[in-house]
Amino acid sequence: MSNPDELLVAISTAVESEESNQMSLTVVVGGAVITGRLAPEAVWRERVAEVLKDSDRLGPFSDVFARRPGGNRSGRDEAPTHLHFHLARILQGSLGIPATGGMYRVAIKDVSAWTVGDLIHYDA
Repeated sequence: MSNPDELLVAISTAVESEESNQMSLTVVVGGAVITGRLAPEAVWRERVAEVLKDSDRLGPFSDVFARRPGGNRSGRDEAPTHLHFHLARILQGSLGIPATGGMYRVAIKDVSAWTVGDLIHYDA
């Protein structure tokens, strides 16, 4: 979307302000379908940092994602520009990648379609 969808920005703003991870969303970005739950950016960053910290190869990158002091978005009052998914999957046919869910950051302006809810994949 050249202009971010106002409803999608409002949903992201609500997730940020409530620090809730219960909003399920499915989006289409560059032809890929991503489905999962949204998380506040600070929570998402913290979880990514935890995963990276435990890696021998990627541990040094954990500091990049570590929670910033001063609030969820460094004290900014600007509208969110990204969606932060956790427990998310990229859907490909009947497969969800990864099967256990991953952490994805998606630019709101790049979302071409979306729906409320988490799509469930299953083997037919």
